[in-house]
Amino acid sequence: MLNLDLPWLQAPLADALARARSHALLVQGPAGVGQLELAVKLAQSWLCEAAAPGAPACGQCPSCKLFASGTHPDFRLLLPEALEAPARAALGLPFEEPDAKAGKAKPSREIKVEAVRDLLAFAQATSARGRAKVVVIFPAEALNGVAANALLKTLEEPSGLLRFALASHDSASLLPTIRSRCQPVPLALPAADAALAWLASQGVKDAAGLLAATGGRPQQALAWFEAGLTDAAWQALPKRVARGEVAALSDWPPPRVIDALQRLCHDLLRRGHGQPGQFFDPAGLPQPRRVAPLLAWEAELRRAARHADHPLNAGLWIEALVAQGQAAMAAAAR
Repeated sequence: MLNLDLPWLQAPLADALARARSHALLVQGPAGVGQLELAVKLAQSWLCEAAAPGAPACGQCPSCKLFASGTHPDFRLLLPEALEAPARAALGLPFEEPDAKAGKAKPSREIKVEAVRDLLAFAQATSARGRAKVVVIFPAEALNGVAANALLKTLEEPSGLLRFALASHDSASLLPTIRSRCQPVPLALPAADAALAWLASQGVKDAAGLLAATGGRPQQALAWFEAGLTDAAWQALPKRVARGEVAALSDWPPPRVIDALQRLCHDLLRRGHGQPGQFFDPAGLPQPRRVAPLLAWEAELRRAARHADHPLNAGLWIEALVAQGQAAMAAAAR
């Protein structure tokens, strides 16, 4: 069965179905709040054979059962290679594990033109069940320039009963010509009580701290918890970086290291300007006297973020980042 049970999506789903005036919707908002899940729910509702027009899927008709099993002939999910397995597994959809012997190239984080051309062949075929044909693309900003341009004509003039649900957490990166062909569906952060209740139902301990650490994004909080991060470890991070303890981050993947240090720097800058922190408990944050060293560190972190996915030597890279943070925090305290 599809894992789409995010309670805060009920109202946005009903609103999007009621207000849809275009064959292409663009679900947009911050990462970690369910853009992909909402886009898939829209697809299931459009394909449902029992629900009234503008109503959510019934979940019981033959079409819904095909959809839940991942075998609906009129549905396509377009993802970058790097997201195929994790995204389909999270949704409960079938997927094939990549063949490690097939080649050493890393799975692409882009949606390439070859995938769009395969999709266009699907789009031009007749609907198997006569209800509609639906394409979900996530994240839409992963479409590279050639792929996006190849999609434009079909997105503007779809054949037959074709509909699109694009999902994005960086819609500003989309080509304007893509955005202009889609009706926007904004998705905001869920209310804290709804997010905390859901995290508790997933077995997350000390959920409030992790939810704050992720800026109110419950899916990201769950992912951090499942990766072994506890609220206690997160709250200890400022003092450990101030002491130059590389072990605090040595087991983290490089992109998460950059993300954590950027959040710490952000909170220190807020403290330096007399504002409360956003991601860490204020009791665990020092009070900077100067912000200039922190601004310099922030610029260094932005530069480092460009190489976060492929540092030459991850261990030395993390050690250097922690040393920069230690030096910046010490200088800011003087």
